[in-house]
Amino acid sequence: MKPDYKNWMPKGMVRGFNITFLGLCAALVITALLAAGTVRTALLIVFGAATLAFLGLSIWSVMMYRAFDYHGKRRMSRQIIEGTAEYVKVPKGGKCLDVGCGSGALSIAVARRNPEASVIGVDRWGKEYASFSKKLCEDNARAEGVKNVTFRQGDATRLEFPNETFDAVISNYVYHNIPGDRQAILMETLRTLKKGGTFVIHDIMSVSKYGDMNAFVKKLKDLGYEKAELIGTTNGKFMKKSEAGWMGLGGSALLIGKK
Repeated sequence: MKPDYKNWMPKGMVRGFNITFLGLCAALVITALLAAGTVRTALLIVFGAATLAFLGLSIWSVMMYRAFDYHGKRRMSRQIIEGTAEYVKVPKGGKCLDVGCGSGALSIAVARRNPEASVIGVDRWGKEYASFSKKLCEDNARAEGVKNVTFRQGDATRLEFPNETFDAVISNYVYHNIPGDRQAILMETLRTLKKGGTFVIHDIMSVSKYGDMNAFVKKLKDLGYEKAELIGTTNGKFMKKSEAGWMGLGGSALLIGKK
C-alpha cells in the first residue's frame, strides 16, 4: 500500500477548465457556420476572448498539476512538506498540532521525524477539496507506517483546544484560503501553544492576503514571544521566484518562532 497525498491542484478543476475550453471551441465553430451579420461578429468576439482565456487557464492548471504531483518530475509539494517538517522539533512526550492537515502529508512527515511525540492533524475537509478526508489521512499514515499521529475534524478559526495545549503548532498553505483576518487566525492557532512551544507556519504571507507581517512579527515579540521571524521561501528555498510568479505563490514564507 502506497500513500496517496493527492494533488494541491484538484483534478476536477483541471478537468473543468479543459472541458470549458473545448466547449467554447465548439461554440466558435458553430457560430462561424450558422450565424451571420453583426450577431455573428459579436458572438465570435465574445466566444473568441473566452476561448483564449480558458486556453490559458487550462495550460496553467495542467502545469500546476504536474508541478505538485508527488510522483512527478518537479514534486514541489513534497519539497515544501519535507522542507517545512525539517524546522519542527517536538520534545519527547510532547504534542504537536497541524492546522489544515489536508491529506495528512505534513502531520505524517513531522510525526516520522519526531517518533517520541504525538501529532494531531485537524481539517474541515470541505467540498472544495472533496478528495481529502480523515480516512485518507489515516490510510496515508498506515501506508507510511507512522503510528504517532491522529486526525480529527476542526475549524482553524475556532480550534477546540484549551490555551497552551501543544508543544508545537504547524501549518502549510492553509490560512490564505480562509476569508477574514488571517493575522487573527494565526493568533487563534498560537493561543493553543504552550509557553516555550515552537511554531512553524508556511503560507502565502503577502500584504494583500495578510497585511503587514513584519508588524505582526513585532507584535509577537512585544507580547513576549522569545523568537519570531519570517523566512521567504520563493528565493530557491522551496521554489524559484519565477515559479512563485506563474503559480500565484508570490509572498510565500515561513513564520517560525518560540512562544
